[in-house]
Amino acid sequence: MPDGPAPPPAVQKLRLRYAKRGRLRFSSHRDFQRALERALRRADVPMAYSAGFRPHPKISFANAAPTGTASEAEYVEISLTRRCDPAAVRRALDDSLPPGLDVLQVVEAGAGALADRLEASSWVVELPGTRQSDVETAARALLAREHAPVERLTKNGPRPLDARGPLVSLTVRPPEQDELGPVLELVVRHVTPTVRPAEVLAALEAEGLTLTVPPRSTRLCQGPLVDGRVTDPLGAPV
Repeated sequence: MPDGPAPPPAVQKLRLRYAKRGRLRFSSHRDFQRALERALRRADVPMAYSAGFRPHPKISFANAAPTGTASEAEYVEISLTRRCDPAAVRRALDDSLPPGLDVLQVVEAGAGALADRLEASSWVVELPGTRQSDVETAARALLAREHAPVERLTKNGPRPLDARGPLVSLTVRPPEQDELGPVLELVVRHVTPTVRPAEVLAALEAEGLTLTVPPRSTRLCQGPLVDGRVTDPLGAPV
């Protein structure tokens, strides 16, 4: 341990929900981490720091969405050395972050780990350039399977995954205003490794679906899974 006094202790823990929208969906998790640390300094949030020779702010991220996907439900937990009004912290951080990285909610942390409450995610995936009948046919075939082996390319090479097992529900609906094609609505249980919309789409392609235009995925929510529905992780315990 370095000489000198210990850093001030954390007296409050806040949980933040933020959105990743528009062009900012292409920002990586590391990009957001840097942006948040700068925003915390600009907003003068009294962050708690770790001890040691290289103190760092006590920030804990949970289940970030993959680069290239939008999200309305990303979560992070921060520890403070002075009690602050969560609503004031939300406004200050939102003003300090670029448009497209939007802080939607800040609450006092409850008991237990935030990551343990993120049991599943709800997604919508727009499929421009496809016919709804083709998507529905592939979706029925996928749901009829017990397993759907796919591969994810990692830095260590291909990694086999089962895209069917964590899939709680899969429905197809016609496009609404501003949507360019049929829309998949997915609920995916969080497993290790996490199955992403890209793996579900790969499984649909294995069932004969042809994707000629890149899809656009948005996470709508993530949290406890209750009767097949994803609920709010920042609310009262379910």
